[in-house]
Amino acid sequence: MSEIIFRLKSIPQHSQNAHDASFLSTVCHVALFKRPCSKVTSTYDWNWKIKLSFFSSTEYSKVKQKHKEVLRRRSESMLFYNTRHGEKIQFSEHYVNLLLVDGHQGLEKKRHEVLTFGQKRLCLQQKSAVHEKITPAELFLCAKAVRPVRKVLVSGVAGIGKTILVQKMLFDFGGNKDHLAFDFIIHMTFRDLNLIDKPTSLRELILRKNRHLAKELDNILANDNKLLIILDGFDEFRHYRSCDVDSFVTEPDEDAEVMEVIGSLMQGELLPNASVVLTSRPAAISYIPVGCIDRFVLIAGFSLAEVQDFFFRYFQDNTLADRMFSVVSANELMLTLCYIPAFCYIVCCILKESKDLCGGSPKTMTDIYVQYLVALLRSHTQARVETCLQDQKAGAIQQLSDTVLKLGRLAFKNLLEHQTLFYSSDQEVAALEGSSLVSAFLDKTIAEEPGFTEEVYSFAHLTIQEFFAAVYCAVTDHPLPDALERTSCPGDVSNSGHLDLFSRFLSGILSERNASFLSRQVGICCHKEKVNAYREKIIRELRVLCESGAHILNHLHCLFEQQDPSLALDVQPKMLRVNVSDETLSQMDYNAIKYFLNLTEGKISELDLTGTGISCDTLRDIQHILGRCESLWLGENNLDMEAVQVIADVLKESENIAYLGLGWTNISDDELLVLACAIGVKKKLQELWMEGNRLSYRGLLSLSDLIPDPLKNVVAIWNDLTDREPESMQTKGSITVNFTDDASWAEWQKWVFKRCEVSSNEKLLMVLHKVCNISTHHFEPQWTKTFYSQLSQLIKSRIESCTEEDMCKKLKKFDSILDL
Repeated sequence: MSEIIFRLKSIPQHSQNAHDASFLSTVCHVALFKRPCSKVTSTYDWNWKIKLSFFSSTEYSKVKQKHKEVLRRRSESMLFYNTRHGEKIQFSEHYVNLLLVDGHQGLEKKRHEVLTFGQKRLCLQQKSAVHEKITPAELFLCAKAVRPVRKVLVSGVAGIGKTILVQKMLFDFGGNKDHLAFDFIIHMTFRDLNLIDKPTSLRELILRKNRHLAKELDNILANDNKLLIILDGFDEFRHYRSCDVDSFVTEPDEDAEVMEVIGSLMQGELLPNASVVLTSRPAAISYIPVGCIDRFVLIAGFSLAEVQDFFFRYFQDNTLADRMFSVVSANELMLTLCYIPAFCYIVCCILKESKDLCGGSPKTMTDIYVQYLVALLRSHTQARVETCLQDQKAGAIQQLSDTVLKLGRLAFKNLLEHQTLFYSSDQEVAALEGSSLVSAFLDKTIAEEPGFTEEVYSFAHLTIQEFFAAVYCAVTDHPLPDALERTSCPGDVSNSGHLDLFSRFLSGILSERNASFLSRQVGICCHKEKVNAYREKIIRELRVLCESGAHILNHLHCLFEQQDPSLALDVQPKMLRVNVSDETLSQMDYNAIKYFLNLTEGKISELDLTGTGISCDTLRDIQHILGRCESLWLGENNLDMEAVQVIADVLKESENIAYLGLGWTNISDDELLVLACAIGVKKKLQELWMEGNRLSYRGLLSLSDLIPDPLKNVVAIWNDLTDREPESMQTKGSITVNFTDDASWAEWQKWVFKRCEVSSNEKLLMVLHKVCNISTHHFEPQWTKTFYSQLSQLIKSRIESCTEEDMCKKLKKFDSILDL
């Protein structure tokens, strides 16, 4: 490769030299730097330094094809679905399509809906609208994008298929599928990045596993508009809280801490024209610098047809697959879990190894993982145990339980440290040497460092590490992690969801049925004191959360995993308020919510389903629960006529509903007419909030006969009230179409601040992003002074108790904004 550096000096527009320069730029790579050149190598002077890299298109193409072959080889077997040692599962034979849809509610609100007082929210209709399927090839094609799509965030719950989606992209690219219009794809996992503990550069990161690119890497990086970098598993990154950097790297050869390199790449400071796909569980996405994200994509898992397809591909026998699918279809929980690909695999594994379900029909996620553990242990040890004498069998079972505890210790220690890769030289890994069970639960790879190589292990899937960590915590005298001990006070929640799944597994293992099953099958026993202490803890915390109205979803999952109705009956809060807002809920989430509320009796003071993505089918499924609510908040969900009809049916039958929130639900006059007719049946509804919709004065007229009795307050601000206000409505003081008086705003402020008080720090930040885009004129009314003063005091108190440096930094930023 040769390089020519020269200076151009006022080329005439129509000269032959100008034509030559234009021609050269089409056959060479041109990099422009706005710096004066210190050395003249041409008679032309533009005060631009132009670096022309002549490279052989043949050599570039050869490296490109070789890279595709490497990616094809690396992705031809399923990456994270573990099998018997030495067995390979072909990706092409077992891949089942995943459902991808646009949007991630929490992040879109954080990025787009900066809510200032008196300003309409910007884009909830965007969020609600589209559930069209997206293929992997279409990730960077978005008709609604206002700028080129270069940075894509793919989020989804544990096991939903984020890594499998990445593998699909690599597999297709390696197979010369033309739909991925890139010359090169660089794949990095945050598991691997966790191993780096010294300053590095992007060049070094790329070459760690792609040495074959070394000769052409300059050209690849210079041609960054044809480069895709995939960063998989952001939630597994031990530095995930520190990627919103303000110290940037701008050159591929510049050394910096790994989080600075990754943060600069994500924010477009490094290789600004490169495309990036970032995958993460929802728990970690509040730490992503979302201002740089061009598209948010949610993985919704399998459909029922795809679950059945997965069974056929897994069992490779239609008759057997049909029989096993029938077993699963008879179990609502197992079928629900099978919509999540990783869990679907584990269910199939249980059925394959056990030929049926052992220990009874599973009712919870923990039940399934316990059966998975037992099935694999049987598979790997049964032959040897059956040939042993009786006393040798006892020794074999003891050896089995010892190995499970060693795996648990490895999982637990590293989960708390946010580590998912373990070196063979680590003490906990060395303790497993010689065990035949290692290959059943751990994957082994080779880490290549300059001058040496070392074996690196990881659990087959992060959920399996979380499960083993919970087993270890349950059966040893190790105390609960600090983050779980502090959850009774909502404002002190600091684990950001990192330990949510761990805590659910822990609850399930400490239940009587699973504790007994593990004792019989594996020979490990839970501490009785820990079982009792945990039961008291979950009752106490549920009571506090119900009475305060703080976010309660993960605690409901923990209760569900116990499958002990007496626990729910012992909660008995003075006021039953269930807040599961601002998270897109899955069927598993609704199962946990229904389980708890079906075990309680009487009136539900408040049920907050704001921004949960609730569907018409789900509304119909929980209709009997909705009728028990005094306050029901359904805002920020896209509600069509069919969904509104379900709400209307509830209003016709309920003796309890007094307050109903339908703000930003995309309803129009037609839906309001249906609601008005329903409200008139029982006449119990006192307040109706419908801000940010598509209502007109004509639609509001349908409420005339219901004001002021029973409707004492109707809020319809930020609607399409472009038609002329009827005279009959001018006397209807109960209908508010504009917040023109301080009293209305003050009431709104109280509601918002109450939400802030019971929010975790992460959820508080989401609210602050909305309400802190302020200027001095906002402080003129007294209520704003009061509101911002209260917010400031709340932030200061959170900073004092916060133990996370990055969270403190973000809170202090808002504290400085409000300290005016």
